[in-house]
Amino acid sequence: GSEMPLLSVPKEVAVGTAMLGIAFATGVLAVFGTPKSSKNLIGKGSPLWQYILDHSLREHPILKKLRLLTADHPWGRMMVSCDQAQLMANLVKLIKAKKVLEIGVFTGYNALNMALALPDNGRVVACDINEDYAKIGRPLWKEAGVEHKIDLRIKPAIQTLDELLASGEAETFDFAFIDADKESYNEYYEKCLRLIKRGGIIAIDNVLFGGRVLKPRRDDLAVQSIHHLNEKLLRDSRVSISMLSMGDGVTLAFKL
Repeated sequence: GSEMPLLSVPKEVAVGTAMLGIAFATGVLAVFGTPKSSKNLIGKGSPLWQYILDHSLREHPILKKLRLLTADHPWGRMMVSCDQAQLMANLVKLIKAKKVLEIGVFTGYNALNMALALPDNGRVVACDINEDYAKIGRPLWKEAGVEHKIDLRIKPAIQTLDELLASGEAETFDFAFIDADKESYNEYYEKCLRLIKRGGIIAIDNVLFGGRVLKPRRDDLAVQSIHHLNEKLLRDSRVSISMLSMGDGVTLAFKL
C-alpha cells in the first residue's frame, strides 16, 4: 500500500506523538531491524501507525492541551511520545505506584501524565535545570488538579538524586523516567536503581537515538553514552529488561 507522507498527519498527532530524534525532526521515516519488505509498515506517519493511534490513544483533555502547546514550541520535538506516555501511566497504575522520579521535565507533559495516574497522595519528583519550559505546563498541572503531586526541583538532577539518597529515600520510589542529557544517562540509571524498590521500573528514553546507535560516531558523546548503556543493560543482572521501538526507543528495566 501507499504510505501517508508525514506532513499529511494532523499536526496535533504528528508533533506530539513521534519523538524520533533528528530523524523525526527532519521528516525521515525509519523502522530499524525489520526486513526491507516491511521497512515502512509502521513508520511514523504511515497509515498503520495512524491506525494504532486512532485505536489506542486515550488522552486526558488537559494532557492534549499541553501537548498542543508544546507542539508550537521551537523544541517541541523533545516531548515524549504520547503513546509511550500512556504506556508508562498504565505501568504506574499496574504496580500501584505512589512515588515517581522524572529526570528531564521540559514543558511537563509527562509529569502531568504521571501525576494523573497516581493516587491523590502520590508524588512526582520532577528534575530539570530550566524553569522557563516548566512554566508552560505548570498552569495546566493546576487546571488538572494535580499540581500538589508534582515536586519540581530546578537544579542539576544528579544533585537532586544525591539529596534523595542522603535523606534516606533509597528504595522508596516505584518508577523512574530518564529523559535528560544523554551523557549522564549511566549516572542517572545507577542512582535511580538505588532509589527505586525491588519490583520498580526505570524507563529510559531515546535508546535508539534516531537510529544513530547503529553506527555511533566517536565524536558523538550522546550516542556513545546511550550505546554503552544499552550494552550494559543487556548484561545487567540487577534488572530484567524490554527494549521497545515506540517513540525514539524506550527500555524498561524492572528491578529484581
